[in-house]
Parts: sequence; C-alpha cells; structure tokens
Amino acid sequence: MSLDGKAAVVTGAAVGIGKAAVEILLQNGAKVAILDINRTAGENLKEDLNKQYGAEKTLFLQCDVESEEQFKAAFEEAAKTFGGVDILCNNAGIMNEAAWEKSVTINTMGVIRGSYLALEHMNKLKGGRGGVVVNMSSMAGLGPFLSCPVYTATKHAVLGFTRSMAAASAVSGYGLRFNALCPGFVQTDMISDVTSRLGRFSHLSDATMQLVEKIGIINVSEVAECLLELVTDETRNGEALLVFQKGRKYVTFPSFVQ
Repeated sequence: MSLDGKAAVVTGAAVGIGKAAVEILLQNGAKVAILDINRTAGENLKEDLNKQYGAEKTLFLQCDVESEEQFKAAFEEAAKTFGGVDILCNNAGIMNEAAWEKSVTINTMGVIRGSYLALEHMNKLKGGRGGVVVNMSSMAGLGPFLSCPVYTATKHAVLGFTRSMAAASAVSGYGLRFNALCPGFVQTDMISDVTSRLGRFSHLSDATMQLVEKIGIINVSEVAECLLELVTDETRNGEALLVFQKGRKYVTFPSFVQ
C-alpha cells in the first residue's frame, strides 16, 4: 500500500509515539490530521511540519477522545479537508492507576470510538475507500504489568477488540484492516516518570524499575517504523506486532476454530 495521496488521522499526535507516527506517515507521502487534547503542543507541531512539508499536508484539530462529539467532529473535518480518510492510528492513551476510570475511558473506549468512526467513513459498503486502522496496545496487552493492572486490562481489551474487528471486517467485506501495535517500554514522558503513575501500587516502584531495566527502553522512531509496516503491508489483518529492545515479532495466538 503506497501512502502517496492517502489521508491519515492520528490521535494523541502532538508528542511522543503519536508525533513520530505523524512524521513517518508524512515522510512516506501521506497527509495527516493531528488530533490531540494539547492545543499548544499540537499547534507548535503543525507549525514545524508546515516548514518541512507545506501547510496543506497537515491539519491540527484539538480533540479529547473521551468526547464522542469532539472525536466525531474532528474525524468529519479531517475527511472533509482531505477528501476522505484512509488510515487511522488510535494512539491516544494514558497510564495512571490512580485515575483508573479515566484510563479505561481513554485507552479502551477511545480506541473503540475511533474504530467505529473509521468504520463509518472508510467502510466500502457505505461508499468509503477502505483502508487500515492501527490501534495502540502494549506489551502489557500480552502479559501482566505487575504495578499497573488497570493499564494492563485496557491494553488487553484493545488487543481483543482489534482482532475481533479484523475478523468481522474480513467476513463482512468492509475493506478495512485492523492491526494492533504492542510496544514495550518507550522513551516518552509516560516512562520517564512511571513511578508517579502507580497509584495504590506505588509500593511496587522498585519492582517496576527493575522490570524496565530488564526489558529495556526503545525510542519512538522504532515504534513508528512498526506502525508503517502495519499500515503498508496489505497482507496484515488482525495482527499484533510486538516491538521491544530485543527486536520485533508478530504474535501467534491459539486458534479455537477448526
């Protein structure tokens, strides 16, 4: 899948993994709608990208993925500006065990909300062009993160939802692929102050840092490269791509259907 002339929407796009995703999509020819709740960071990024790619290649829209109204309006504006949407990266997320309900709302409900908006706009059965949705799960979506059980639960949910949507789309003929990206620890603000995000599990700070040291930290560009792979490789649907310091690999899941 060539990205020339394609239009993408990225949530949580102003900093960290989201910013790296925006940059790699632009580098490969796509136009990108930058969605983020942080207006200052989003406008600053848009200004910087204008100098490199031209103002017509990007669009910044302030958006809180917890809000159905804001998310719907932003998606519609992106589709109107770019003449449609071909790619969605549901990247917005938080890790805060003290605010566990907000974590569920952003990490899981935000992904579901975005995926359903993509289905409305991109579904070939409704006149859309088809395309691909990449949902940000985590290594914690594949196994337990001892000090962040709610974060772990939300990322397991993202993975299960993504794989189910991929199967539903394939059978229904929607023309959309759904894949999940599962990074390990990434050098972002989230990991730099991870011990302040543990809430009632703050007593596990030392164990958390030992785990980080054991697994290692990767940079956002490595995650963005995996995103690009999931977007461009049209054979990938229902995949979970794990990326951490030891490399990257597609996860093999047990099959219960003979």
